[in-house]
Amino acid sequence: MLFVREDTRLEVPPEVLARIQEGHEEYFEDGPREAVGIFYRDNQGQYVVVAGAENQYGNARLRYLATILISVFVLSLLLIYAAGRLFAGRALAPIAALNGQMESISAHDLHRRVAENLSGREQDELSRLAHTFNRLLDRLESSFDGQRAFVRNASHELRTPLAASIGEAQLALAREREPAAYRAALHALLTDLTQLNALLNHLLELAQAETPLPEHNTRIRVDELLAEACAAIAPAQRPRLRLHTGHLPAEPEQLELTDNRTLLNSALINLLENALKYSEPQPVAVELEYEPGGVRLRIRDEGIGIGIAAADLPQVFQPFFRAGNARPVTGHGVGLPLARKIIEQHGGRLELTSQLGQGTTVLVHLPTA
Repeated sequence: MLFVREDTRLEVPPEVLARIQEGHEEYFEDGPREAVGIFYRDNQGQYVVVAGAENQYGNARLRYLATILISVFVLSLLLIYAAGRLFAGRALAPIAALNGQMESISAHDLHRRVAENLSGREQDELSRLAHTFNRLLDRLESSFDGQRAFVRNASHELRTPLAASIGEAQLALAREREPAAYRAALHALLTDLTQLNALLNHLLELAQAETPLPEHNTRIRVDELLAEACAAIAPAQRPRLRLHTGHLPAEPEQLELTDNRTLLNSALINLLENALKYSEPQPVAVELEYEPGGVRLRIRDEGIGIGIAAADLPQVFQPFFRAGNARPVTGHGVGLPLARKIIEQHGGRLELTSQLGQGTTVLVHLPTA
């Protein structure tokens, strides 16, 4: 028999009641209340006792705890966001500063450099990036300076023969002259135009040497290439060439290259003409020697020669540069830089040693196929 007050009646599910009557202790919920039911037996009878209550204090503590947890969670998110913005801003500030410095550098102020210690540490990734960018600016500035010098010197070199040709023509047409005078004027005009044509050819070859070479499958023998270059020298200068061959391989194929025949021939001709021009009237020694994996060509002035001063030697490979003692000799200062570019494009190297008053030696190393 179950006794309950009317206002606190518990609703006991039938299946729960059946298990209680079997002697089991059952826990169940009735709305917001938690209840327990037991089976009780004594000498007065058998009873099913059910008790239930609502834990209002515990529920209030749970709601309060939930409010605290939610508040802490929201506050933590706000703190994390603020801290993230703060630390990210500090971490990215050097990158933003570096980006701003990079943006401010244009083609007109390539002398400027970015700071390499924006982060306060010299060996971190940002410092290495700034260092690499500065080295890139060094190369760009050097390239731009070279281009400006090239254009300036090329303009000057082109203007000189053009002005001389125009002057000769104007002078010849200023009044009536004898046929001999016209022939002399035409001869001077032809000389100036020949120099201009040679300069333009050198400029075209220099521009061609700047472009990457296509793949070549044609095999060239170095000794034949050298013979062709010697044959291209003016007949009046050719007897001054003294050709010597050192140690050569038993198999001629070991002297073969797979490169651009025209460009290499042009480079060798320029080197031979330079040596002949600056050592006149002394002969020029040309030595060809085989070395494992390549050939070595030495072009050396014999006799006194002009030579190159030590101060001018580092600049001789700059286009249009001419040493002070070489200015009386006709030339444009293009042949040696052109030869070096061509040889380096073919995987070789060109070395130059000189002593003032004793002549110059050019050493060319070329790899064989």
